[in-house]
Amino acid sequence: MSYTYDYTSKAAGESASKRYWRSLKMALTRWTRTKTFRFDGRDYEYLYHPYNRTWKNERGIEIPIFREILLQHEGRRILEVGNVLAHYFPITHDVVDKYEVSPGVTNQDIIEFVPQDKYDLIVSISTLEHVGWDEQPQQPPKLLEAINHLRTTCLAPGGSLIASLPVGYNAYFDGLMNSGKSPFTSQHFLKRISKQNYWVESDWNQVRDVSYGRFVAYAICIGTIKG
Repeated sequence: MSYTYDYTSKAAGESASKRYWRSLKMALTRWTRTKTFRFDGRDYEYLYHPYNRTWKNERGIEIPIFREILLQHEGRRILEVGNVLAHYFPITHDVVDKYEVSPGVTNQDIIEFVPQDKYDLIVSISTLEHVGWDEQPQQPPKLLEAINHLRTTCLAPGGSLIASLPVGYNAYFDGLMNSGKSPFTSQHFLKRISKQNYWVESDWNQVRDVSYGRFVAYAICIGTIKG
């Protein structure tokens, strides 16, 4: 399935010439690259979007995967932890983000968030790895506390919690995976295999020693918990 995005939206203060060359560069990138990647039994198109330059990082695969997950749960109660998807397409679901101030976003620590009604689907895109890890003082086990809170307090019976986390960023999370103590009931892995930002399905043994790059992941875990 293909998705259409406005690649030429006018950025604040950007000249017509700059917009033209940015759009041309993106178009040339799309025409000369592999168009699809495979994940969990189906093919997805890589996402090319100016926000966060998705053709250079993991957003190019995360957004198509989670967009499909949302489509499969259309009409259900959905919560997103971390305000990510709204930067790429219009959303109608609830969003909790501790720091990013934006219309419709609840600014609250996720472990303090208690919804009036539980959710059929909870998604989180490269956000949970920051919980406890990027805080002062650092509290690594807070990651497990947040996931358990989402599972027990926010997720409806029969619902799904699906989250992506980069490998190599949060040593506590990597340690859990290495010791066989994954916080998820099932997980899949994707690994970046080239400078062109191509990705392939992998397994933990193939990504366990992958380092996190400068603002870019070279492997990600997509984990699932069923309510």
